[in-house]
Amino acid sequence: MSSTLAAPLAPLTTLRVGGPAGRLVAAATEDELVDAVSTADAHGEPLLLLAGGSNVVIADEGFPGLVVRVETRGTSRTPGPDGRMAVEVAAGEPWDGVVAACVADGLTGLECLSGIPGSTGATPIQNVGAYGQEVADTIVAVRALDRARGEPVEMSPVECGLRYRSSALRGDERYVVLSVTFALARGDESEAICYPELARRLGVGVGERAPLADVREAVLDLRRSKGMVIDPSDPDSVSVGSFFTNPILEPGAFADLQARAAERVPAYPEPDGRVKTSAAWLIERAGFTRGYGEGRVGLSTKHTLAIVNRGGASAAEVIELARELAGGVEDAFGIALVPEPALVGLRW
Repeated sequence: MSSTLAAPLAPLTTLRVGGPAGRLVAAATEDELVDAVSTADAHGEPLLLLAGGSNVVIADEGFPGLVVRVETRGTSRTPGPDGRMAVEVAAGEPWDGVVAACVADGLTGLECLSGIPGSTGATPIQNVGAYGQEVADTIVAVRALDRARGEPVEMSPVECGLRYRSSALRGDERYVVLSVTFALARGDESEAICYPELARRLGVGVGERAPLADVREAVLDLRRSKGMVIDPSDPDSVSVGSFFTNPILEPGAFADLQARAAERVPAYPEPDGRVKTSAAWLIERAGFTRGYGEGRVGLSTKHTLAIVNRGGASAAEVIELARELAGGVEDAFGIALVPEPALVGLRW
């Protein structure tokens, strides 16, 4: 495990912004990952973990400490007594490769999460989800290095505190994810399709099932149409994907929002009685259209939730546009948008 001083970090992120690392190392095995973290902790060195780099915005000043590139690999499968397959995946495994392999092998529960960039270790941290599925539906254990105790521990889903696009792991530097275990059912068909847009693309009703391979391809097609699949030929994919989470509002707050809107507001009831609405809808109705912005940074021409680096943009320019969007939504509707990516060295 070699160390590189002042290594550029922008090329290691999907947004392509950010200054250098004080020091960069690549950890190809779990032992190397644990050793790098433990050594940094012993010396009081600031630490940043970076894997797929798909959900992070790094400041132009960079990170003045150790950046560990998580490149661990490996997957194991164990049949469970309930007929499901326990699939343990190393933190550094590219996520879409994991989904593709499970779909090809007839394991259900991850198919709607196709095409999401990044690493497997990041999935429980933000409870990755799309098109009606999220990893909270299938995660049964997270193995992590407890930096306070200096040893690996196994965490249950409850201990991980998985919730909408977040978890107890997010923002808590105590734990370093080493592997994630999913319990997946066997079958040729998907879980019930609950996302209307995906159901329409597949030609099935909401609540019905479809062949696994068809669901994966439909999800990939939908994501490509929104610039949400990393593609060197698509300039709209130079982003972190969705920059803001969809607001989840108390019933009274949603009623206030509807009263301020000139048309019907998208509403998705939550099990706890709250209502989720669309951040993209709010941004558009606040006056920010697809392709908005001049210069090196702007909105995607395909989706108003994606802020795109058009070439040579700085992190400061990205945050400036994000604040403009959030400010416009708050002025128009009284709703505070929350950034989805991790902001390193940046204030919101």
